[in-house]
Amino acid sequence: MTKGKSVKFLFLSEEDMIKAGVLDMGQCVETMVEMFDLMGKGDYLLGGASQSSHGIKVVFPETSEFPNMPVAGPDRRFMAMVGYLGGKFNVCGEKWYGSHVINPSRGLPRSILNIILNDPDTSEPLAFMSANLVSAMRTGAIPGVGARYLARPDSKVIGIVAAGVISKASLMSLAYVLKEAEEVKVFDLNTEKSTSFSEEMSKELGLNVHPVGSLEECVVGSDVINVAASGKACPFIKPEWIKEGAYLALPAGVSFEPNYLFDVPEKVVVDHWKMHMAFREELEGLDIETHFGLASKYLFKYIEDGKMTDDDVVSLGDIISGKKPGRENTKERTVCITGGLPTEDLAWSHTIFKNALKKGIGQELKLWDEPHWF
Repeated sequence: MTKGKSVKFLFLSEEDMIKAGVLDMGQCVETMVEMFDLMGKGDYLLGGASQSSHGIKVVFPETSEFPNMPVAGPDRRFMAMVGYLGGKFNVCGEKWYGSHVINPSRGLPRSILNIILNDPDTSEPLAFMSANLVSAMRTGAIPGVGARYLARPDSKVIGIVAAGVISKASLMSLAYVLKEAEEVKVFDLNTEKSTSFSEEMSKELGLNVHPVGSLEECVVGSDVINVAASGKACPFIKPEWIKEGAYLALPAGVSFEPNYLFDVPEKVVVDHWKMHMAFREELEGLDIETHFGLASKYLFKYIEDGKMTDDDVVSLGDIISGKKPGRENTKERTVCITGGLPTEDLAWSHTIFKNALKKGIGQELKLWDEPHWF
């Protein structure tokens, strides 16, 4: 009779993750480049029958007859983001998180995230880890990845719209990629946040980071603009504000005039169009303006109106894997729309898992010595 196999996995707390390098933006950017190259080549799977789903969300009812059942509220959700990533990663996994807008008043982050990594063949767990920093860093890394292929390498002025955690990580990635950057303009509706953000990031990056008084001032004259506003805030950017040759990174929602993305930028790129197509299918029958915040909603409308087709949309992985060109001249205005990929979580968490193993960081936990039934 075959003897049952012992199964153990590595537990990594947030403190462990920091020791293992989760805040190393340089390594994160390079990891995301590798991940997008694999996606461009097709060596990945996302969830659902389409193999392209962002994730599955628990949708809470407006009211409930059950006293303990949560009801719908601002940013109240649970979501599972699953996938497989090949290449050197060769891992399956899931990011599972809950979010509630009132959490900060309880001394908690708005969202609380965990990741589990599994062997893609046996399904054995490899690691269970705190994932708030994984998620923030991988989200912030993508504007920098996009900048490597879509921004002018001599970009000197960066505009940062919103002074939150994702903007902090985004600026770290942009500073890593854009070696000639000198000035960073920061706008937030909360002037205290833009001031404290500027002070912190000036010290961390050695750049002239300073607050400005309006969205227009932040955007006008900037070579690179990053918009990461959260909640109900949806900045409206006018076409005339964006200079020739500028790169606009959109890791969050933004508003434009309806035909802006069709008429003005010379190149519009998304992180992974198949995932956005899945978003579109999931939203069928709903008002996209109400239920979807990403700028790809404008592309949905252009396709619906027959102005373009799905094949016209370029994914970042296609550029990085060499299938499509990135920036082609100094005058191009480029845009990169991102929605957050499960494979980003897999790539960065697996990298930190490997770092932890090398450094002897984390706690080994046991699932069983031998399975009771098998």
